[in-house]
Amino acid sequence: MSKPMNISLHQKSRVLELEFEDGKKFELPCEYLRVYSPSAEVTGHGPGQEVLQLGKEDVNITAIEPQGNYAIKLVFDDQHDTGLYTWEYLYELGAAYEQKWQDYLERLKTAGHERKKLD
Repeated sequence: MSKPMNISLHQKSRVLELEFEDGKKFELPCEYLRVYSPSAEVTGHGPGQEVLQLGKEDVNITAIEPQGNYAIKLVFDDQHDTGLYTWEYLYELGAAYEQKWQDYLERLKTAGHERKKLD
């Protein structure tokens, strides 16, 4: 499994940039990381228990806390800080970004929620 060699937070653009040992680079929006948080608040307590996160368009990350040699905890400015993002999960989020982002947008649409436009 590939580990990140570099993790850079760009707060102004609300993007977390990850560069892995295998050369893959991902730029993941804070909103995307927030709505796919591996916490129980988002994933629920089992399959089919996922909770759609609404109104996270302008969420930002205020802190990145290392968790041993396997994960980071992301602290968001909406006070969410319970998900541990393992290297494997971050890599998966990066590799499947297009599909997962489209799934999220479809779920918002189905729920009748319109994303607000950010300047």
